[in-house]
Amino acid sequence: MIEYHQDRLDDVFQALSNPARRRIVSLLSDRPYNIGELAPRFDMSLAAVSKHVKLLERAGIVEREIKGRTHTCRLNAEALNEAYEWLGGYEKFWRSRLDALARIFETPK
Repeated sequence: MIEYHQDRLDDVFQALSNPARRRIVSLLSDRPYNIGELAPRFDMSLAAVSKHVKLLERAGIVEREIKGRTHTCRLNAEALNEAYEWLGGYEKFWRSRLDALARIFETPK
């Protein structure tokens, strides 16, 4: 059994519990953005978007590079790996449920 670091998992799941932060992660999965580019994509102020990014940073999901006044954000997908592995532990559970459902639909009537 894999040992998980509960505090890190808690931080990641807390960070991903908000739809705006999940959208930020989704956007950053395509390319890096600076805060000024992210803010117009949301119905909130630049300061509010920045606060969401800071929470994602604390969870290790986002890395921010500061050059002068430009804050460029990049996704650190590695930070999501432990959560992905933890969720993968339930794959067997869901696979057995889906296999049982498939058998129900395949049974001739």
